[in-house]
Amino acid sequence: MGSLHGLKIAHGGLELRGTKLCRRCDTVLNPRFVERDASAFSLVEVMCAVAILAVALVGLTQGITTALSSSKESELQTGAALLAAGRIETLRAEGYLYDGVEEGQCSEDLAQYQWKQTITSTSVVGLHEIEVVVENSRTGKPIYELRTLLFDPADLQTAGAQINAQKNPDRSRKREGRQR
Repeated sequence: MGSLHGLKIAHGGLELRGTKLCRRCDTVLNPRFVERDASAFSLVEVMCAVAILAVALVGLTQGITTALSSSKESELQTGAALLAAGRIETLRAEGYLYDGVEEGQCSEDLAQYQWKQTITSTSVVGLHEIEVVVENSRTGKPIYELRTLLFDPADLQTAGAQINAQKNPDRSRKREGRQR
């Protein structure tokens, strides 16, 4: 038995080392062009799959990071909004308003916040503009700002009494005399 360029001659036929014969015509196929088993992956396919997975993981990691930071920022904004609304409700519950600026720190639970409220009178008697600014206590950066108008009926009564006293000074003195 002899061999000729990778072919082994045996029993009157050809036997190949590491090569295959064509099923239809029994010709010798070049091993470089022989179909490979479908059960294995080539190196290029594996590299492409790894590259796709790497890009997907980077995107997923970036998405999770963005979601967490947005969640924290949302929590900060919500706390500041509740604090500002609470300050305005406190003013409303007190029942009287004095023009001026007031500042304060929050409780230990909300130590990262500080607030500043400004009350100013408007051109309408009894109507006050309220502005509450909630800031980060470390940086001083404003986090949330809330503005509203509140009406103080006591101002209206005081203004009404002053107007009546100016119009009819005699009647107001008579009333004072009767009350004594």
